[in-house]
Amino acid sequence: MEIINNYIQKNKERFLEELFGLLRIPSISSVKNHKPDMYKAADYWKELLLKSGAGKAEIFETAGNPVTYGEKIIDPALPTVLVYSHMDVMPVDPIEKWITDPFEPEIRDGKIWARGADDDKGQGMMHAKAFELMVKTNTLPCNVKFMIEGEEEIGSPNLGKWCEEHTEMLKADVILVSDTSMIAANIPSITTGLRGLAYWQVEVTGPNRDLHSGLFGGTVANPINVLCSMIDKMVDERGKITIPGFYDDALEVSAEERELLGRAPFNVEEYKKAIDVEELAGEEGYTPTECTGIRPSFDVCGIWGGYTGEGAKTVLPSKAYAKISTRLVPNQDHEKIAELFKNHFESIAPKSVKVEVTPLHGGQGYVCPIDIPAYQAAEKAYTDVYGKRPVPVRSGGSIPIISTFEEILEIKSVLMGFGLESDAIHSPNENYPLEQFYNGIKTIPLFYKYFAEMNK
Repeated sequence: MEIINNYIQKNKERFLEELFGLLRIPSISSVKNHKPDMYKAADYWKELLLKSGAGKAEIFETAGNPVTYGEKIIDPALPTVLVYSHMDVMPVDPIEKWITDPFEPEIRDGKIWARGADDDKGQGMMHAKAFELMVKTNTLPCNVKFMIEGEEEIGSPNLGKWCEEHTEMLKADVILVSDTSMIAANIPSITTGLRGLAYWQVEVTGPNRDLHSGLFGGTVANPINVLCSMIDKMVDERGKITIPGFYDDALEVSAEERELLGRAPFNVEEYKKAIDVEELAGEEGYTPTECTGIRPSFDVCGIWGGYTGEGAKTVLPSKAYAKISTRLVPNQDHEKIAELFKNHFESIAPKSVKVEVTPLHGGQGYVCPIDIPAYQAAEKAYTDVYGKRPVPVRSGGSIPIISTFEEILEIKSVLMGFGLESDAIHSPNENYPLEQFYNGIKTIPLFYKYFAEMNK
């Protein structure tokens, strides 16, 4: 640990400078105008890996955004760790909510503030710097490969095919990922499960043009009213999703596992206070952590239509739109769910409107066993740095490509996240505590140490 601490102390300011350079690139994968920025980020990662000690690094094209790949093979007979991260970030809207420029990082209150500070540039940089540390101090105990993609925030639509085309190059014993969070800064945890995802855009069309709401209101169906009514029917008063067949394949968690998961510390009042709500919702019969970890959910991510500008405009709109997602549990196939929702939602539309449902993207859920060597190595590494054994948790989030890795590459992933709930990922004022950034760089080399020892 002394070698690790000394190297970090000597180079900590440079680590931040290199991270800031990456954070300044507005690599928003969902916006076409930022396509050139994806290549800037890919090239930045290539140079970063080479400077950190990779034997080679190159940029690969896909049908969408590029992938940066790097590796250092010290001995083919030794175990190999494949590090996965992503260089793309979420849009910054609403921009007016940001205290500072989202692509001009700064340190404030002991935190890094910028889009991507946590998700996933900050956490990805931890791996690059932990790798550099091991190379420069001659403590790297196994082979390392890096796969940094540019489409995670839009569902990784092209990475699966890229993996199929490069299975030999990507051979490894485990995939190491830091794109998740911990329960709290003083309560380390390892994510053992991820929910799947299905995502759609809905378009509801009424009259062939916007109408005067006084002359036509009350006799012509308002698409916004209809859309809201249809959405309201998707979840019942018990918090159950009403799409026929939705729960048919959902994996039910045993009472024993629910009891284990329930041991994770959780304070309802602090949770409500942190997000400024007086009451929580959720499926009847399940705790808040179970609702986000082991049960599916249904959410409207955006809704619009009609006039939303300044002042008033009395209009009955021609169209209304919504972006809708469901988080899925293991065994729920996202393609099957996508079709079930489309068929159901279109079938319940009144004849006064036309409804079109377009699937956007999705992915399967994932579960990591806690008895594999890679998990146990991660557990020991966290314990050394944080002074306590990490708690296994099921995350409510989704990283769709993780289940694809298991299917195509036949490799398990271990999710060593260091983010916190307060980091506001996907929201304005995303941030990442400096302490978590440096603790990640401390913890990762210990994972390599223990993983290599367990695989001798």
